[in-house]
Amino acid sequence: MRITFTPIRALKIILLSCFLFTFGCGTAGKNFDESLYKNIVIGTTTKKEIHAMFGSPFKNGVQNGYPVWTYEYNFYNSLGSDITKDMVIVFDHRGVVKSHQMMTNQPGTVDTR
Repeated sequence: MRITFTPIRALKIILLSCFLFTFGCGTAGKNFDESLYKNIVIGTTTKKEIHAMFGSPFKNGVQNGYPVWTYEYNFYNSLGSDITKDMVIVFDHRGVVKSHQMMTNQPGTVDTR
């Protein structure tokens, strides 16, 4: 079977390509409310409270023998309006926050007070 490219077919391919490039986007992770980050208190906030604020973590693991929960959200858009945010919470062996950190490309969205 031989495919011939007519001007109409070529125009359709070009328009489809332009549409996909312009509106193409992708998401990884699960969105979370980063404004609640300020409510995390080292030595006080528990796993249960973190779960109530942010839901289930995107990933969990172990760092130096301590449980770690990672919340991650990445939204990529071909127009350049990407959103990336990552929050890592390390718990002690009692299930209380030992340390935490928040990273995002959205300046001013995280209040660390």
